[in-house]
Amino acid sequence: MDPLQPLITALHDEGRLRVWSLVITVFGDSVQYRGGRISNVRLQALLGRLGVEPGTIRTALSRLGRDGWLTSEREGRNSFYQLTPEGQARFTDATSRIYAPPRLAPVAEWTLAFGPGLSGIPIGPGMVLRPADQTDKTKPDAAVTGTLSALSPHLRDTLLSPAHRAALTALFHDIDALKPAQLDPLDAAAARTLLIHRWRRIVLRHPEPPTELLPPALGKRNPRALVAATYAALSPATEAWLDSPLNDIAPMPKAHALFATRFAPTTQHA
Repeated sequence: MDPLQPLITALHDEGRLRVWSLVITVFGDSVQYRGGRISNVRLQALLGRLGVEPGTIRTALSRLGRDGWLTSEREGRNSFYQLTPEGQARFTDATSRIYAPPRLAPVAEWTLAFGPGLSGIPIGPGMVLRPADQTDKTKPDAAVTGTLSALSPHLRDTLLSPAHRAALTALFHDIDALKPAQLDPLDAAAARTLLIHRWRRIVLRHPEPPTELLPPALGKRNPRALVAATYAALSPATEAWLDSPLNDIAPMPKAHALFATRFAPTTQHA
């Protein structure tokens, strides 16, 4: 059985696949820190493993070129695509959020903040709950900080939107499907792309709940810690594929030192 089939099926069953978004995931995860440039041959090999047709990939690349993300150039029979300076800049904030380190210790203090446009988990109109050490660019109208003495399963069950809950459920299914798999380099690269594609959409669309606030049905599984562990398990084989020649295409440039900081613990929480 194809070890990636459950993930590929889930990807294509979610409705019309936005291939341009999948290409963005590839550039952010596998190209950004490797010179920002990739050949059409390597990109088609990677996305083809995910069931994406070459013509669809070309259409997506053309769109990203028109939108200012990419430039392209020919070298013999092959095309190479590179992030524009504007494209690189667009990755900066998203990269810091996607690859921030997981919180491993329980939350000791919480902040209940009041006001519009605040970060945190909404628990009522104009009211969010978040760890006290989580920063927010928006100043609240009022805030209370202290320990959380009670949190009922009923309240936890109402904190995430249906779309957010479904996205986390799908993420857990993908991670569980990968656990027993022994993957060759291309399969590992494809699996890591799918993992980060799903995780990127969750992080950029939804507030990140601490484990304590997850619905009981999801259990107390730390999504970011699970993604970080799975990413670490897939990366040696993935990096080996990126380090290898492909047909007449040279290996990609060696990864920048910043690659090693992805999901790495720091003194601050995401």
